[in-house]
Amino acid sequence: MAADTIAAMSSHDAPEADMLPGLRAAVDDARAKAAATRRRKAAAWQPATTDPVARVLVDIALAHLDRPFDYAVPTTMADTAVPGARVKVRFAGQDVDGYVVERASTTDHTGTLQPLRRVVSPEPVLAPEIARLSETLAHHYAGARSDVLRLAVPPRHATAEKTASPPAPELVPVPPTAWSEVEHAEAFLRHLATGGVPRAVWSAAPGDEWPTMIAEAVAAARAGGRGALVCVPDRRDVARLDSALTAVLGEGHHVCLTADGGPAVRYRDFLAVSRGARRVVVGTRSAAFAPVHDLGLVVLWDDGDDLHAEPRAPYPHTRDVLLARAAQQGTAALLGGVARTPEAQQLVASGWAHELAVPRAVLRHRVRVEAVPAEDRAVGTRIPRGAYDALRRGLASGPVLVQTPRAGYAASLACDTCRTPARCAACTGPLALAGPAEPPHCRWCGHAETTWACPACGGRGLRAPVRGEARTAEELGRMFAGTTVRSSSGDRVVDRVGGSPDIVVATVGAEPVADEGYTAVVLLDTWLTLARDDLRVAEEALRRWLNAAALVRPGGHVVAVGDPAHPALQALVRWDPAGFARREAEERAQAHLPPAARMATVTGDLGALDDVLHLLDLPDGAEVLGPVPVEDEHRVLLRVPRSAGEALSRALGDLQRLRSARKLDPVRIQVDPLSI
Repeated sequence: MAADTIAAMSSHDAPEADMLPGLRAAVDDARAKAAATRRRKAAAWQPATTDPVARVLVDIALAHLDRPFDYAVPTTMADTAVPGARVKVRFAGQDVDGYVVERASTTDHTGTLQPLRRVVSPEPVLAPEIARLSETLAHHYAGARSDVLRLAVPPRHATAEKTASPPAPELVPVPPTAWSEVEHAEAFLRHLATGGVPRAVWSAAPGDEWPTMIAEAVAAARAGGRGALVCVPDRRDVARLDSALTAVLGEGHHVCLTADGGPAVRYRDFLAVSRGARRVVVGTRSAAFAPVHDLGLVVLWDDGDDLHAEPRAPYPHTRDVLLARAAQQGTAALLGGVARTPEAQQLVASGWAHELAVPRAVLRHRVRVEAVPAEDRAVGTRIPRGAYDALRRGLASGPVLVQTPRAGYAASLACDTCRTPARCAACTGPLALAGPAEPPHCRWCGHAETTWACPACGGRGLRAPVRGEARTAEELGRMFAGTTVRSSSGDRVVDRVGGSPDIVVATVGAEPVADEGYTAVVLLDTWLTLARDDLRVAEEALRRWLNAAALVRPGGHVVAVGDPAHPALQALVRWDPAGFARREAEERAQAHLPPAARMATVTGDLGALDDVLHLLDLPDGAEVLGPVPVEDEHRVLLRVPRSAGEALSRALGDLQRLRSARKLDPVRIQVDPLSI
């Protein structure tokens, strides 16, 4: 029995015995692979033989950590961790994003450098000049470089990186023709085409095809072998300039950097610029950071538009971004617009830029402007006789434009008897009318007031002291029976109109472009445009009126309804944006206001503002105004002479770093705010 059992066990164990050599071989193979993996990992963490140190800007918006940090470059990343590449690094116990800004052979760090975790993409998306620009802007606006870089570099799209950027076709030079009547324009373009760096402030006139003129300036820069960057306020301007650049340069020479096409298209076009395949860029404010190769010209259109002011920290203005690039990279600069800001006028007065404009004789031939008082209502409506006659004569030969400052039907209501503003019975909000057949409703809570009565006099009649574009169109339709009336406002913006004799009623900024220009332009309710409580109210009102008036065809008629004695309306009648900007700059200098002075606002709760005033080391001559309540917070205004502006930025930057290191309550700092 025992022998049989042993024999059976032996026969059962025989297959396992046969498997032992195979298992040993598998184990040996696994051990060999593990050893090889360990050797590879050990080799991977060995520093690169050439430039083993990477200086990385870490994406952390903490002011006291706003500087490059040194990391070791492993041998496996030696070829991919190039300057400008996105990387992951270990920082404060977390994996965070960053950009390699430089490779170096040595470091000042005395300990052992942490290695790069990985290279997210070897694509060099942060150009050296943009890295320098981010440092300049962060210093100027007392912000963090990481915040600037979020504005400068779009989010990565991996699929777009795998797509090649084909080179642009050969450029065929086209001689400029649209600048023929602008004084000194020929010298500007010739200097630009020969590699010079002219700088000009250009006042466009009625009848100027400004997109074509900008495209010809870009063509002059390209003829000199350099790139160009153009920034405009909104997508409608981008579309017009896109068409003009295609007509002047041809297909495939430029890209439009906007958010309309989605993240993939935007990143693809950004890469085409970064790789040097496209050297002409047009876009809105974020395009100001585009890494154009061999940049030779920066152009800004309508720098007074508030869309050029970035609403995210550190709140840079497109004008300051482009001027900083022009100074750092030695490029030509062209600031154009129908109106002129005091900041642009200061560039001319200081000699930094020259002036480009058409002669007065040409202006007088192109447009006739008059102002009529609103009380002259001879035709029985709010349209004065002078405005009515201009519309009637204009409709005989083409379209006319009526600009009104408010959208909707009746944006506010008042008692027809005593003029007391009509308020909601439920929440005391303002009442408005959405249409002629609808009851008054509250703009705050939406409550319908079907039985409203004036609390002051008991009257039940309502009037509309401010009428929107819909009500204006309704009135004009009754006045000019049989004429087509078109509205453009809000989310119903019309881009272009033809040459038919129609009435176009538009709100500010929504004025369509007429194919052959408008025969007449009427500006209604100018008093309302001037009624805002803001430092720039007159400047902004004139800009809005000039932009609409410039849409007339040569020989057109412009009528503004308002007080003819107001300085802004006088400047409109004379078509003198430069003189108005000069007067504004002189008056602000007397009052120690921008651009003659530099200002900054600090907003937060009262305790945080007390800390700020205690810690802030202000330069000599600085003034502290406030604090004053602003909504749920308080604000302090800091003012210094323009010569001390650099010192103010430096002091605010030191304050930000100190508060960040001590983890004090946050405050919002805005240097050179658009509105105060």
